[in-house]
Amino acid sequence: MTTNQKKHIVVYDTTLRDGAQSEGLSLSIEDKLRIAHRLDEMGIPFIEGGWPGANPKDGQFFWRLKEEPLTHAEVVAFCSTRRPGKLAAEDPMLQGILSAETHWVTIFGKSWDLHVTEGLHTTLEENLAMICDTIEYLRSQGRRVIYDAEHWFDGYKQNRKYALKTLETALNAGAEWLVFCDTNGGTLPHEITQIVREVFQALPQIQATGVQLGIHTHNDSETAVANAIAAVLEGATMVQGTINGYGERCGNANLCSLIPNLQLKLGFHCIPQAELEQLTETSRLISEVANLAPDEHAPFVGLSAFAHKGGIHVSAVQRNPLTYEHIQPEKIGNRRRIVISDQAGLSNVLEKARSFGIDLNKEDETCRKILQKLKDLEHQGYQFEAAEASFELLMREALGEREHFFEMRGFQVHCDKGAGDINSLATVKVTINGKDILEAAEGNGPVSALDAALRKALMNFYPEISQFHLADYKVRILDGGSGTSAKTRVLIESRNCHKRWSTVGVSTNIIEASYQAVVEGLEYGLILHKQAKLAVTNAYS
Repeated sequence: MTTNQKKHIVVYDTTLRDGAQSEGLSLSIEDKLRIAHRLDEMGIPFIEGGWPGANPKDGQFFWRLKEEPLTHAEVVAFCSTRRPGKLAAEDPMLQGILSAETHWVTIFGKSWDLHVTEGLHTTLEENLAMICDTIEYLRSQGRRVIYDAEHWFDGYKQNRKYALKTLETALNAGAEWLVFCDTNGGTLPHEITQIVREVFQALPQIQATGVQLGIHTHNDSETAVANAIAAVLEGATMVQGTINGYGERCGNANLCSLIPNLQLKLGFHCIPQAELEQLTETSRLISEVANLAPDEHAPFVGLSAFAHKGGIHVSAVQRNPLTYEHIQPEKIGNRRRIVISDQAGLSNVLEKARSFGIDLNKEDETCRKILQKLKDLEHQGYQFEAAEASFELLMREALGEREHFFEMRGFQVHCDKGAGDINSLATVKVTINGKDILEAAEGNGPVSALDAALRKALMNFYPEISQFHLADYKVRILDGGSGTSAKTRVLIESRNCHKRWSTVGVSTNIIEASYQAVVEGLEYGLILHKQAKLAVTNAYS
């Protein structure tokens, strides 16, 4: 099948179940509820909530959803077929599924004869009975069933006849969706194409009965998205995946790439365009909820997905974005970024200035001074690619527009090791409106103490600082061969309720480098606060 004619593709999200199996990812019930509601807002029609009964958290999640129901999406309970040698109606595992009271249930069964004999330790005939009995029982209880054919492609390659028999059994038992699962993630796109095509030919009753096919791929061969697309092009109408590609081992098909590829490149309809524009924000929100750093180089939604660094690239993009962008970033809620580095040209500086609301002229000598200052600082070890707030302050300083809310006069940091603990005490001296302020504070480390002391000194003059929070702190040694006297770069990410910003400091002293980044982070936050107040005032004037 090669034409789509705006065909609708059903998106099935399994971030809360399969994605939660990703190493290093742990979701509380509150986390799962927040993610589910965000996916619902984005227009995802099926959200797999977990395996009720397998663990207390998943069971509680389904009960909480009854109190805080989704608006549009169908939440789906997940489970395996019944156990060997036991009737489905007598299997306590399936009672837990029914207690979740979802309209839809996804059941997975074995497609690979190896798993039947080696994993389940049962016969091939009993496995077919398990598939049939489980689906028929759930249908008799008023549930609609999605059947996940686990290890489908491996099973098909090893024993084609038996794999097709498992699929036919699920179809005859009443499953409304048959989903091909590349559970080990080792299948390649050309194999997906061939096997899905062969299934349509071998089981004509699929189209005759109206049962639809889905695809569930893992990324162990770095082809999960490509494999899902290959299946869709052969007639699959459901794609299963996770936000940001979270999942066990190497992850699942990344919906943040799969959805825009299908919708913007191939013309399929997955979610409304207005919701597609939430994709980048949703990706980053779920990263934050999962407490995982977002992949800045992720296709489509990454911070660097539409970043332009080389001066020639920037100049071309300014004339026509199609020269170096495969889609308009705004369509998936991302934005173009002009990266500032020692490879920058005047075009980078001009474009970056515009993004900050600063009007520079290419012929202006100030523009060249900024570029030279930038290259001098990066030669010293500064990095402004990930510290745009520091670069804006640099530009405003060159233009004589930098507002100095306070002036640092000096600081001291003391660390005392007690009985197993190290306590840090920082003292800072600042001048505000001609008045000298001396304050001290403790922290669980020297940077924490320094930040606390500085905030304490400024709070009476700038109470909005209480809304600024340290979001991330990164340290990099720039010349490791110098040992303990090596130059250190510190990147600090700060945030308030509305925005994040990053600042940088460099020094052979890690405390000094941290101090530079902390001070600029507070200063930039004050600029943002002042701009926000001015915008509100202008809106009401």
